[in-house]
Amino acid sequence: MVETAQKKWKVGVLGSTRGTSLLPLLKAYKQSKLPDIDFRIVVSNREHSGILDKARAYGVAASHIPVKGATREAYDQAVAGELHKHEVNLILLVGYMRIVSAQFVAQWRNRIVNIHPSLLPRHKGLMDLQVHQAVIDQGEPESGCSLHLVTEAVDDGPVILQLKCDVSAQDDAESLKAKVQALEAQAFLKFLEKPQSYLSEGV
Repeated sequence: MVETAQKKWKVGVLGSTRGTSLLPLLKAYKQSKLPDIDFRIVVSNREHSGILDKARAYGVAASHIPVKGATREAYDQAVAGELHKHEVNLILLVGYMRIVSAQFVAQWRNRIVNIHPSLLPRHKGLMDLQVHQAVIDQGEPESGCSLHLVTEAVDDGPVILQLKCDVSAQDDAESLKAKVQALEAQAFLKFLEKPQSYLSEGV
C-alpha cells in the first residue's frame, strides 16, 4: 500500500548509542516541522543507551529489550512485537549496532531506513570509527553519509539519499566522525520532511 501525504508515518527508531543524530529529529518533530511524521517508539538493545533518554525527554515511548540469551531471530521477533504494538509503518536505524534478520526485513520491506557513515558502496560492512579510519587511510578526498533501504544483505540496499563533506589533511577518525554525524541528522531530516518522495511506488 502506498502511503499518502495526508497520512502520518508512524515511526519506530532502533538505536544502540547516544542518539546524537536522533536529537535534531525529535526537536524538529516537537516544533511541528515534520507534519507527516509521528514518532511512536524508540527501541534499544542497550539499557543505558543515551538514545532512550533522548526519546523520554521528548515524550516518545522508549523501550529496552535485552539481548542476552536470544538468537537474532528471537530478538528481532521481540522487537517486532513492540513495533507492531505501536503500529509502526516506518523504521529508522539510528546507530543500531545489530544486523537485522531476514524475517524482520520481510515484515517491513522497503520501510526500514538505515544511515551509513560513508558514501556507499564504499566501506560497506564497516562500522563507526572503522569507516572513518578507512577513509583517511585510503586518502579519500571526500566522505559523507548514505541513507539506504535495508535488505537481507548488509549495507547493500538501494541508496535513497547521500550527503558529502570534504576530508582535510588535519582530520583524524574522530574529527571526521563529527563531520559525518552532522550530515546524518541533515539527511534524516530531509528524508522525514517527505518520506514518500524517497520511497518507491507500490512497495
